[in-house]
Amino acid sequence: MRIGVVFPHNEIGNDPAVIRDYVQAIEGLGFRHLLAFDHVLGANPVSYPDIKFLYTHKNAFHEIFVLFGFLAAATKTLELASGVLVLSQRQTALVAKQAAAIDVLSGGRLRLGVGVGWNPVEFVALRENFHDRGKRIEEQIAVLRALWTKELVNFTGRWHTVRDAGLNPLPVQRPIPIWLGGQTDPVIRRVARLADGWIPGFFADKSPALLETMRRYAREAGRDPDAIKVERIVELRDGTPESWQAQIAAFRAMGVTHISAAPMNAGYRSVTAHIAALARFKDATAEFAS
Repeated sequence: MRIGVVFPHNEIGNDPAVIRDYVQAIEGLGFRHLLAFDHVLGANPVSYPDIKFLYTHKNAFHEIFVLFGFLAAATKTLELASGVLVLSQRQTALVAKQAAAIDVLSGGRLRLGVGVGWNPVEFVALRENFHDRGKRIEEQIAVLRALWTKELVNFTGRWHTVRDAGLNPLPVQRPIPIWLGGQTDPVIRRVARLADGWIPGFFADKSPALLETMRRYAREAGRDPDAIKVERIVELRDGTPESWQAQIAAFRAMGVTHISAAPMNAGYRSVTAHIAALARFKDATAEFAS
């Protein structure tokens, strides 16, 4: 299994030296990837009483492509993974360009996790349609892969038109791996048909049934289920080395290929404490790492 770390966006702060040192430390510990979350805007929940917000304007998020550009220069081996970029609220060709640039500057270390998002406030502010985001993301994925693999692209779809144009430079990975986040049934079907990998997220069912559903959908779509990688998140809070080992052993038995350790909301008061906890996690789970 490939074992990485969730970027503690809500606790790490804004000091670039701290961010650099944190990421270099987890690379030095031997973690394989960094999984970073994404939001452009945070809303004031007082103004939206009918929406249940997972994050608000009080939670900091570093813009994901800018963050990865910074980290590409600060690291050498760490895979940079979005978990997940809200693709449906962004211009597809611009995302293709930004992702290709990160892949080039990192030497082919980008993994692009994408999703449809849940926050309508962001969609309104970014002038994108919240209600067709699921259908639109499928066409976006097709456009991304075309732009990443061809010097010149001709594409005409419902939402996109590219006429004999392309990216320069193209990415190192052609195409960059696209993973999907989420755990609703439409998302799982989309994963089965289109994705290189799947990130069910914090709140998804941890039983084997969830993965078996995806694999069944993949077979129905004519794909090899084993070709679709799966990442699960293990929270450090309230955990012990024994409980971490038990979780990862259970996930490995299900066929999970990637694990990300999430150190947030565990009471660690400094980056040093975060790194010390991750070192303990790494030692406890070394037998599972590949």
